[in-house]
Amino acid sequence: MSGPLAVLMYHGLHAGPDAAGRFDPVYSVHPDAFAAQLDWLLEKGYCAIGAGGRAMPSDDRRVAITFDDGDVSNFDVALPLLRERGMVATFFITSGFVDQPGMLSSAQVALLADAGMEIGAHGHSHAFLEDLDDAALAAELRDSRTRLSALAGQAVESMALPGGRGSERERRAARALGYAHLFGSVPGPNRDAGGDRWLQRIAVTRGMKLQEFASLVAWRGPRPRLSRMRFEALSWPKRVLGNAGYERLRARLLQVAR
Repeated sequence: MSGPLAVLMYHGLHAGPDAAGRFDPVYSVHPDAFAAQLDWLLEKGYCAIGAGGRAMPSDDRRVAITFDDGDVSNFDVALPLLRERGMVATFFITSGFVDQPGMLSSAQVALLADAGMEIGAHGHSHAFLEDLDDAALAAELRDSRTRLSALAGQAVESMALPGGRGSERERRAARALGYAHLFGSVPGPNRDAGGDRWLQRIAVTRGMKLQEFASLVAWRGPRPRLSRMRFEALSWPKRVLGNAGYERLRARLLQVAR
């Protein structure tokens, strides 16, 4: 039996707001912090695997490193740091963002795949899937997989639901269109990580200390409980306001904090 699988969720890697890409004050991790986190994983004997289960080792110390959206820093910053350490990651790319300013180009998506990285989907427009009717949901899922498969030259079998939001209807539709591995964003250790999977991920945020990162990967100590409590606290306004209302509120709060 394999041990728990920690699936880490990153977005962009930015030293500051002026760095290339789309900076987010919460989710943009400093490149130096990312490098330190990779070094810690190697030092502790963790094996990085593709989110879709490629090269799945029997060792208990497994971790999946994932990136959402397709920020250009995934190629410019993350790829060199990963390759220097012989590590792999999965890049969940929003296909409609490809070739937009600050985002991956078509050529860069292909180069990530050529470098041995796994390409996964993150929707076509980053619409929250539960807000779409059946026809729009099918188009969002199908168009993303079709375009990314063509760019990567490999079948796209993994998908991270935008915002981590979706129920059985969305998961069923995704599986019907060929996605075998689906990912949400409820913090947790994924203790049963085999077969046709619905896995959760651990968000890595800006300013997270290495000790906090270590606690989340091992899912031990007070930090995992705090992470789960924060997620539950944020779930309430999402339910009350709806996805669009919550995103507007978040944007306003971030603007005030700057």
